[in-house]
Amino acid sequence: MNNEVKSSPAEKWIINPVNNFISKSTTGGIVLFVSAIIAIVLANSPLSDWYHHLWEHKIGFTFDGTTYLNYSLHHWVNDALMAVFFFVVGLELKREIVGGELSDPKKALLPIVAAIGGMIFPALIYLFINSGTESAHGWGIPMATDIAFALGVLYLLGDKVPTSLKIFLTALAIVDDLGAVLVIAFFYTAEINFPMLFTGIGFVAFLLLSKAFGIRNTIFYAIVGIFGVWLPFLLSGVHATIAAVLVAFTIPADSKVDEILFIDKIKKYLEKFKNADTTNAPTLTEEQLHLLEHIRITTKDAMTPLQRLEHRMHSLVSFIIMPIFALANAGVTFSNDILAETTSNVTLGVVFGLMFTQCEDNFKGIERNYLYQLGRQSEADGEAPLFTDVQLQLIADSADAIKDYNTASPSFKKL
Repeated sequence: MNNEVKSSPAEKWIINPVNNFISKSTTGGIVLFVSAIIAIVLANSPLSDWYHHLWEHKIGFTFDGTTYLNYSLHHWVNDALMAVFFFVVGLELKREIVGGELSDPKKALLPIVAAIGGMIFPALIYLFINSGTESAHGWGIPMATDIAFALGVLYLLGDKVPTSLKIFLTALAIVDDLGAVLVIAFFYTAEINFPMLFTGIGFVAFLLLSKAFGIRNTIFYAIVGIFGVWLPFLLSGVHATIAAVLVAFTIPADSKVDEILFIDKIKKYLEKFKNADTTNAPTLTEEQLHLLEHIRITTKDAMTPLQRLEHRMHSLVSFIIMPIFALANAGVTFSNDILAETTSNVTLGVVFGLMFTQCEDNFKGIERNYLYQLGRQSEADGEAPLFTDVQLQLIADSADAIKDYNTASPSFKKL
């Protein structure tokens, strides 16, 4: 009896190698950065005008002589495709909150505090540099970390980065990004359509109620999420990616079949499949087909809707959405006045704001040492660890680095 899985030449030489390449953890990051490089090259080539006009092309639909949702292609990428990205990231974050690194509220405190500090201090530095100028109103610019590219860099390293570190930085980036989006919505948006905004929030409450009543159909959540939450947020003037994160947090994170019941059912189905009457034909009998269908349904019930969606959408985000996002947003044109632009107050405010954590700042050293000692003391007192090991290591490394910098020679600091 041959126990090997049969493979066609196409599977052996084309499909399987492609699947192996896609399954590598670093592949998505590589594709992202290749797309970013292509965008930069196009933006600084003779095709520059074509490149920029492409993303400004309006796309909408017309009904009864009226055009609706008439947005640029660039707008659709950032508010529609990136909503899918934020949805998947929201699923990952909820999974960690429910049963992962962030399940303990104390452990989730560090990335939240870090994100808040990472928004407030860059804005203050920007205001200090641009105080009294017309550009002072741009204080919200350095508040946001580009989560898409930040996570792209992180996942480019693949398995070399500890999972707990990825979760910490993901949580930090999401809180940072949501905070920045709220600032943009309430301080930089000319007009917010509050009826639409409250409509979207109402449908979020409806999804939470549906989850409480045991509705687990992912198609239901997709339809309500798109038309009931995402679309009203889009029309309200608030960045629609917030809607995606809110919908992600409404997806059920529990399974219908627990581990023990799943193993028991699968064993019974496999035993029946093994003892089923067979024929010499290459096709299966009706009994075997029914057993395989039961196995499929049981396997589906053993998976949470949250993890099922996360698993299915990962490749879509990594190999379609993120590359398109990079192509649409990374096309920076380098002008002849680049030196003047890089030394302007706006640029200096943004740069020094974003590089705040690298400045000589004794307060940060004190803060990190305090957090580190606080975390260790909680363990010594027999309480639940305040921070995970990787978070404690991050705090310790940061404190040591600042201490080393503060004790360095003046000639080294000038570097």
